[in-house]
Amino acid sequence: MRPSVRRKACVVAVALAGFLGFPGPPRTILASWDGERRAAYRVPAEIPFPADNPYSAAKAELGRRLFFDPILSGDRTRACVTCHLPDLAWGDGRSRAAALDQTDMDLRSPTLLNMAWQDGPLGWDGKFRDLEAVTPVPLMAPANMNLTMAEAVERLSEDESYRAAFAAAFRDPEVTPERLEAAIATFERLIVPGTSPFDRWIAGDDEAIAASAQRGFALFNGRAGCAGCHSGWSFTDGSFHDIGVGTGADIGRGRFIKSSTALRYAFKTPTLRDVAKRAPYMHDGSVATLGQVIDLYDRGGIERPSRSRQIRPLDLTATEKADVLAFLEALSSSSRPDLASATFGDVPPTP
Repeated sequence: MRPSVRRKACVVAVALAGFLGFPGPPRTILASWDGERRAAYRVPAEIPFPADNPYSAAKAELGRRLFFDPILSGDRTRACVTCHLPDLAWGDGRSRAAALDQTDMDLRSPTLLNMAWQDGPLGWDGKFRDLEAVTPVPLMAPANMNLTMAEAVERLSEDESYRAAFAAAFRDPEVTPERLEAAIATFERLIVPGTSPFDRWIAGDDEAIAASAQRGFALFNGRAGCAGCHSGWSFTDGSFHDIGVGTGADIGRGRFIKSSTALRYAFKTPTLRDVAKRAPYMHDGSVATLGQVIDLYDRGGIERPSRSRQIRPLDLTATEKADVLAFLEALSSSSRPDLASATFGDVPPTP
């Protein structure tokens, strides 16, 4: 298998009309599907890499080392992993990311799961062009890693082992900002969740998730309308929506596209993979539990001109809310790839 050079894997959205109601009891839901419907939720067999930053084992290994190494922070106390911990589904478990002085930053640390399939713009408000463009921002931010790019290059260039690692990854020992960014992005594209009960169910194991979770999946794709934004196998459309949460100057994508009413208070749709492991929720960590997230969507959020047309009061019953919660919990992987100690080969690991 060769690493894909596609910028983005094709995400097949399931037609909502087909989920307005399933015939028969919950156990017949999966049996009623055809191959195309199931394929829409199957994890792709390949991790895609861009043509201008193709995968190599040496580059992935260099990126992993840089990701975990505090050499890239001014006082050598922080690294990428400070805000993106493997044991917390590659987030940090905080309402908002911790600044260098341990005060709160403006936004919550987003998960890095499935970034290989995310086209730019990236970030809660879309301030990053692509994954390669992410690294310089936290690295140089005074409140975050507080290191200039010139200093980062100098530190790495003075380290013999890093020069050897850059030579292996790029056939040249020179350390450059572009190579640093490419290596970290290569490693980050390998961050994928493990197999979940939902994945086993979608593959044909009718007993893998409970009847409640199956009913929740039908609601998710049907009357609740969640799949309108959380579509495909990664459960995100990669776009920006106002779901009625942001207030005041916290206007999300509207910071950059001021002429758009729809993008005022709009934030990027996150993947729902391992979502039960990633509390608290929303771009600002303002919702503590998944149950409260479902309550928020049931109410419909703040009504205003920018609010997505997908967002409206749902009037879900307590049982229906419990069913949706059971489905979301079924997206949690029982194990995760151990990227901190993995051995990379000539082709990237499969998801």
